[in-house]
Amino acid sequence: MEQVSNILFWISNGLLVPVIVGLLFFFAKSVVMLGGFVGQYIQRIKQDKQLRLRMDQLDQSTIHAFSGELDEQPDSLFTQTAKQLLSTDSMAVANRVLSEYEVTADAELGKYKVLVKFGPILGLMGTLIPMGPALAGLSTGDIASMAYNMQVAFATTVLGLFSGAVGFILLQVKQRWFTSDLIYLDYLSELSREKPIAAKATLVTSKAVNE
Repeated sequence: MEQVSNILFWISNGLLVPVIVGLLFFFAKSVVMLGGFVGQYIQRIKQDKQLRLRMDQLDQSTIHAFSGELDEQPDSLFTQTAKQLLSTDSMAVANRVLSEYEVTADAELGKYKVLVKFGPILGLMGTLIPMGPALAGLSTGDIASMAYNMQVAFATTVLGLFSGAVGFILLQVKQRWFTSDLIYLDYLSELSREKPIAAKATLVTSKAVNE
């Protein structure tokens, strides 16, 4: 049993370096994502009110002009999908475009989900692994070794929690953005294939005359 315990001890200690490397990677990634998100947030605040107000005013007579207005907007997943929806009259193509949007959005959210899950996991591993040598140092009176290992344990915990917190916040905001965009994309898809009111009235009149 002692041999098995020693094997497990050495395996866990051997994982410390990969765990620290992984935590540094996720920490750097979370900082980069946070910086990019700030730019996206500022851009979205500037454009969101104007774009959404314009879409609320759309009807059959202005929807084709709206396609040209999208060219003046910064390139994004929303504008790309909206252009594709307005350029087709096929319901099958529109459904495929919307499905591709959902897949792309889910892949984008996946990056933040990785931070949310693996940041705290690696932080917990980085906390528990040094605890063994720290307790061993305490039992032998090696206070310096115990202090060093406890320092490593606390540092890895902080990095893991920071990465997970950044990923969680960005995930919540991005999910809300994608859901809001999908609602408007569905609206554009339906509106672009909706028959004009005048055409409907003519169709109803012709049916009445024939009867």
